[in-house]
Amino acid sequence: MDDLDQYIEKRKKISPKFAKNFDDGYDQFKIGILLKQARIDAGLTQEQIANLLKTKKSAISRIENHAEDIRLSTLVNYAKAVGKSLHLEVA
Repeated sequence: MDDLDQYIEKRKKISPKFAKNFDDGYDQFKIGILLKQARIDAGLTQEQIANLLKTKKSAISRIENHAEDIRLSTLVNYAKAVGKSLHLEVA
């Protein structure tokens, strides 16, 4: 574990509010990264995805960089556009 990981774990133990905010933000960050990586793996640009989803490039950028409050239907459509399927898990 590096210094940053140690710091984050220490802050989580000290502050429940920090822990919740960090975990929620990290989950949203991961969704955006997964979407972006799927698009890149499919060999598509943000503009190409935007055209497939009948939206603007700026909307795709927003989804990939700030995936908060993204609609499930948008996730499903994005996954289809990059040749993937969406699998959800409730844990």
